[in-house]
Amino acid sequence: MSKLSRRDFMKSTMAAGAAMALLSPNSRVRGANNDLRFAVVGTGSQGGGHIGLFNGKPGVRVVALCDADQAQVQKRASAFEKKYKQKVKTYIDVRELLEDKSIDAITSATPNHWHSLVTIWACQAGKDVYIEKPVSHEIWEGRKMVEAARKYNRIVQTGTQRRSAESYREAYEYINKGHLGAIKWVRGFCYKPRFKGTNGIVNGTNGPNPVPESVDYNLWCGPADMEPLRRKELHYKWHWVWNTGNGDIGNQGIHEMDLSRWALGDPKLAPRVISIGGRFGVDDAGETANTQIVFLDYKPAPLIFEVRGLPRKKDDRAMDNYRGTRIGVVVQCEKGYFAAGEGGGWIYDNDGKRTDKQFTGSGGSHHQNFIDAVRSRKVSDLNADIEKGHFSSALCHMGNISYRLGKKMSVSEARSCIDNEYLMDSFERMLEHLKVNEVDLEKEPITMGPMLTMDPRKEKFVGEYSDWANMYVKRNYREPFVVPDRV
Repeated sequence: MSKLSRRDFMKSTMAAGAAMALLSPNSRVRGANNDLRFAVVGTGSQGGGHIGLFNGKPGVRVVALCDADQAQVQKRASAFEKKYKQKVKTYIDVRELLEDKSIDAITSATPNHWHSLVTIWACQAGKDVYIEKPVSHEIWEGRKMVEAARKYNRIVQTGTQRRSAESYREAYEYINKGHLGAIKWVRGFCYKPRFKGTNGIVNGTNGPNPVPESVDYNLWCGPADMEPLRRKELHYKWHWVWNTGNGDIGNQGIHEMDLSRWALGDPKLAPRVISIGGRFGVDDAGETANTQIVFLDYKPAPLIFEVRGLPRKKDDRAMDNYRGTRIGVVVQCEKGYFAAGEGGGWIYDNDGKRTDKQFTGSGGSHHQNFIDAVRSRKVSDLNADIEKGHFSSALCHMGNISYRLGKKMSVSEARSCIDNEYLMDSFERMLEHLKVNEVDLEKEPITMGPMLTMDPRKEKFVGEYSDWANMYVKRNYREPFVVPDRV
């Protein structure tokens, strides 16, 4: 276990980062045959995917694994050595890993609450970073990540891999050329099963549960509050707890939020946001919404995002869809619309008839794109630079902040708070969805968030409710795992 204090660690990494930034790519330490040496931080299911996606790419070797769960990292290391016939270093504390000057880049699949700090520390230590989505747990810390990447001249790629999909790039170019007229609105969808029998239920207890013996819980919590474990599962279910996760809008939904913002031309933060929803029909220890609408008031075309974790009707296993899209986007234009899921999509006319215009391509080159940019040292080569990831992640956080400030309301009270047709359309469809799932909205009322106003330049809320809203823009960090004000 590392005995480094945060002060000692920050002094050493900042000095190393400044020195590394002055070196050319060819003068940095390299392994055999000038290979790029990667380390994977966070070795759960997503981290296991990182190992397979990066190790064995031409000129790339994974040489180290890190996880606060010793059993998990050792399991991955054993599987790695068996599959690839080579040894790999293992770490419990990421600070120890970052001291290794032979490592060129890290990929991080830690829980969300670690994303910002591990990225900043890595940049300060002279490492490039592939960071999973959402890039941040709070709005403020996402901006700190951008600042660190720029200050230390690091290549930082966001794990929104559909940015590398030919289908979306070509479809948006087609739309931007005016073939369908002006965009009227964009909707993003995350209709993903999170009901009984799926991984969406958080089993809780009245008293604290024991943390697995193999886990260094202090390191696992890191920047987050070190709360007693009041759920039976430490791993993955952290997504549905505010202290560590951001709900499904920040888990799966960030992909579609990013696609939606891309469709609008990659604007900065929306000037206004409101959210409606609740955690319905599960009766568990989860905190985040499993049914949610977020309205982002971009002009002239708004972005509306919908989350549904319940099935299309009670006791069904299938999920709803909107114009055939379950997890994806719909871009409504004057002369038709584009509807797409994970593998691409089609252009439709306004009567819902599919045209012969199809866009395909899944974006399998995203990880290679990061490798290529690490070699070229050009941020402009990245398909999903950290600032793009920051803006899209922040939209998810904005919606969650409105939701967390919301009040329980009757259906009629909630309707009276809606002042535009696009949000009302989503709301009425949500009501029907809850009805067929036999949700009693008198026993489980809707949460109606306030309309919040954002200053996109300062990335802070202003006006009514801003004092409360800004309390969620930046969290209180736990020593020594503090995201610094000055990176």
